[in-house]
Amino acid sequence: MTRLVLLLTCLAAVAVWAEPLNRGERDRAMSELHATRKRFLDSIAGLSPAQWSFKPAPEVWSIAQIADHLVVSEGELFDALRKKIQASPAQPGKRGSLKAKDEQVLKVFPDRSQKRKAPANLEPAGKWATQSAAVSEYKKLRDAHIAYVDQTQDDLRAHFTENRVMGEIDGYQWMLLISAHTERHVLQIEEVKASAKYPKK
Repeated sequence: MTRLVLLLTCLAAVAVWAEPLNRGERDRAMSELHATRKRFLDSIAGLSPAQWSFKPAPEVWSIAQIADHLVVSEGELFDALRKKIQASPAQPGKRGSLKAKDEQVLKVFPDRSQKRKAPANLEPAGKWATQSAAVSEYKKLRDAHIAYVDQTQDDLRAHFTENRVMGEIDGYQWMLLISAHTERHVLQIEEVKASAKYPKK
């Protein structure tokens, strides 16, 4: 009996130490990821080759380059969560201390009034020869990330990292940032389309 009580006590301690996301958090993150997935795919649907490759200025990315960056970033940002943030020591004492930043991530990160240069490893490199290839890879990655949020037992709220835009955020907010990053570049695609020289077809 004593051993059973000790085992149950240990299991309870583990449960407190590593808490998965609650249903509301999962639903919120999945909703954001689904919404920006649709926004991005809608923004590039039906583009002609001329529209896809049009550059408003030599130093401005084309929609093809924006899409290239988005697909690469989708994988790299999630890898950073798994390899860097989740691999860092858990800080259960800080769990939930930054929840107020959830909304800030979704509002501040997409703000196009603040221009930022992409890290060298996320610069467009023409990895995908066609629009359909880029779309296929993006869908595969985003669907996997939505499934992760739905099913993970990782305690994303107890792991933290520094982001150059948002400062310290937790692992859950990093998932929100992946969605916010997509929204930022959907707005960039809209800027390209608004150019006076953007091809009509």
